[in-house]
Amino acid sequence: MSKIGERFEELVCLMQKLRSERGCEWDRQQTHNSLKSYLIEETFELIEAIDQQDDEKMKEELGDVLLQVVFHSQIASERGAFEIEDVVESLNKKLIRRHPHVFGDSPGYSYQQWEKIKSQEKGEEKPSNIGKINHALPALSLARRIQENAAAVGFDWPDVSGALQKVDEEIQEMKEVMKADRKAKVEEELGDLLFAVVNVARFLDLDPEVALRKATEKFVRRFQVVEEFVRARGLDMKKLSLAQLDALWEEVKGGELE
Repeated sequence: MSKIGERFEELVCLMQKLRSERGCEWDRQQTHNSLKSYLIEETFELIEAIDQQDDEKMKEELGDVLLQVVFHSQIASERGAFEIEDVVESLNKKLIRRHPHVFGDSPGYSYQQWEKIKSQEKGEEKPSNIGKINHALPALSLARRIQENAAAVGFDWPDVSGALQKVDEEIQEMKEVMKADRKAKVEEELGDLLFAVVNVARFLDLDPEVALRKATEKFVRRFQVVEEFVRARGLDMKKLSLAQLDALWEEVKGGELE
């Protein structure tokens, strides 16, 4: 533990120096708001490293995420708001408080107990079983969290077949409002469809946010190969028909399977 403490203290001291008059101009200019995009970026880069099962990259990206924690804590310290020690102490207390089955006399873990403790921490006298809505979450992640909370009290399909059937129903409703040209309802039905798809992902124990990101990256990768094919054959992509482009797309997909 002593080495961990020494390394962490060294990190805190490095950040203090970077923010000092003798430090880095860029670091001194940063604020909580200016760093938000970096925090998001570093988090997704860590997720990518985890997906790739790359331990070296994961180690580096975890360090980058930790840097953001120390960075924000240093800025807060300069404002007289709180110190990095307060952040660690708050986390320690929360871990103990939310695990009474480990640090107390509770018989075992339960999702309901976890949510109840969270609600008590936030001063909610009559908490909803749906949980507190964290609007800061990406929409897909928020949908999954809400569904998990509802499922914890029995409001759920017996198995994934019910969730899949709901997707089919939402697709049909989407087609109907589009056919009737009811534009005001299209967004609502699209949202219902996405919510239903997230439910399927939850049953399959998959993160919809990660799944969509992977699908997007796959599309980009295939699209870029199509562009290479077009250039190699001396063609102009903008002058090709959709049928020709689709044929190239299928050629790319076929090559991935070989």
